[in-house]
Amino acid sequence: MANIAGLDAYQTNQETEVIDASKKVKIAIIGTGWIAEAHIDSYLKMEDVEIVALADLVPGKAAKFAEKFKLKNCRIYESDEELLKNEKELDGVSICTYNCQHAPCAIHALKAGVNVMLEKPFTVTLDEAIEVMKAEKESGKILTIGFQPRMSENMKMIKKIVESGELGKVYYMQAGGGRRRGIPTPFGTTFIEKETGGVGAVGDIGSYSLDMLLGAVGYPKPLTVSGYTSAFFGTDPAYYPSHPEYAEKFGVDDFAAAFIRLEGDIILDFRISWAMNMDTCGDALILGTKGGLRIPSTDCWNGEFDKPLTIYKTIGDTTIQYEVPLQPAGTLFYKKLRSFIDAIKNGGKATVPSSEIVYNQAIIDGIVRSAKQGKEIVIEIPQI
Repeated sequence: MANIAGLDAYQTNQETEVIDASKKVKIAIIGTGWIAEAHIDSYLKMEDVEIVALADLVPGKAAKFAEKFKLKNCRIYESDEELLKNEKELDGVSICTYNCQHAPCAIHALKAGVNVMLEKPFTVTLDEAIEVMKAEKESGKILTIGFQPRMSENMKMIKKIVESGELGKVYYMQAGGGRRRGIPTPFGTTFIEKETGGVGAVGDIGSYSLDMLLGAVGYPKPLTVSGYTSAFFGTDPAYYPSHPEYAEKFGVDDFAAAFIRLEGDIILDFRISWAMNMDTCGDALILGTKGGLRIPSTDCWNGEFDKPLTIYKTIGDTTIQYEVPLQPAGTLFYKKLRSFIDAIKNGGKATVPSSEIVYNQAIIDGIVRSAKQGKEIVIEIPQI
């Protein structure tokens, strides 16, 4: 069998991170909802980062955020454009807005010559993603998309296994996981309203699932997609005993499935759920001509998994399987933002580049359009 890097031994003692804090990287956060709290928690642990500004469209929200996290010298704005106009020495922004504001905020920041950490999903539509990438190209600045699972050594192992040749030629992948009851309304309705969320489960946690599998096989270009979406649970008042009015506001998908053809003669069988009458859509699978890989199910693929990967092989006429030991869970969100700061300081590149995630976004966009049209569609991605 091929020698898979890290399969037999893991380095458990990591080197102590040495950070030069003599010059602060000036960061602003645009959008101060719950995901922004994960950003500020990580940034406040970095001695070389200074949070200089916050912006939120809701009056008073950014100020309360600053007070909660004791950001005494932080300037407050009620729009990203006002922030970018006034903050002349800004090095980077974390964009933590609701989905429908991802594209305009990213474009504004890039055109202002500011590096961008953009939370997932990339955008709502493929057209928006292309416009963001045009601004990125013109600016020459860093644009990285917020997929913290990329920082996981366990997630990285999936790609190592595929690249080692252990599975042979990959011809089929199955996306699994999904939530039984997990429509994200504890923080209000911005995730579920069409005007703010834009897309539902397919973009929220489906983007993670897509990134895990597409990344493992080198992000091949999507060619066609036949998609399905539904919203049986989100539009049912009984789902929200305390807030039945949420059902009227629900305007996105709570379940999606698709059959996607990729370059390289690979089929991706996709499904994801915010709510369903099942505990999981199944494990994720990667099938190759020499072996198969089972990736244990999670409810959203946004971090680690708690069971080992399993590889299936046939040796002669004997079928075997063996587990890949789990590596310790890491501080993935911190690592995601640390990689962004390091890229700014060292002139580096995006850890999660738009050139890859545009394929992720094209699939999401294709699923939504295919479901609406009721037929398979061809995915066309414009040149930039």
